[in-house]
Amino acid sequence: MGDDAVPPLAMLLSAHAAAGQVDRHRALWAFDARLAKVARTTSEAMIGQMRLAWWNDVIDDGTGMKGTGEPVVDAMRASGAMDAPALSAVIDGWEVLVVEPEIDLIGLRDYAAGRGGGLFRALADVAEAPDWLEAAGRVWALWDLAGHVGDAALGKAALELAQELLPQVDGARWTRGWKPLRIAFTLARQDVLEGRGASTGISRALAWRLLRIALVGR
Repeated sequence: MGDDAVPPLAMLLSAHAAAGQVDRHRALWAFDARLAKVARTTSEAMIGQMRLAWWNDVIDDGTGMKGTGEPVVDAMRASGAMDAPALSAVIDGWEVLVVEPEIDLIGLRDYAAGRGGGLFRALADVAEAPDWLEAAGRVWALWDLAGHVGDAALGKAALELAQELLPQVDGARWTRGWKPLRIAFTLARQDVLEGRGASTGISRALAWRLLRIALVGR
């Protein structure tokens, strides 16, 4: 799997993973990026659902053979990421964007719970995650969507929902192993409070923000 399979921000976040977990984190972020590509490039819902169903089949394949040769699949198996909890939930979250012609509040909640809550559970490697951790993932996913969606109204709705969810993360107790998730959430939280979605690239200012969050927590 080439580094280009992992978004630049995710590469920086993965560098803060615990020893021995960097490759696993990168593989999970690459998995999420593959699903994002499905959502971004699908014009017919049925075709998109078939492409997402293929990923579900890969996850459920007990033989460990389906999808062999696909770089992200190989990386997930080699790093142990294929055994992460909530991978199907991440797929379900992305499916909302594939099948719904217009995303309403319920759709946004389902997307955020699946993609964000699921991805944070997978990265944290806990089947039963605390509610606040899943809420943090939801906020992050809504922030990311707001920064990349072309529909201004949908982006605004995503940020408003993220603002509504922020209090659910109050009092969070981030473990050392969840440092990349703490950084991701804190970055999202800062922007959500200012009414901003995710940046589309890594500017010098953003790099400094990430360094500050990593070092001092804010």
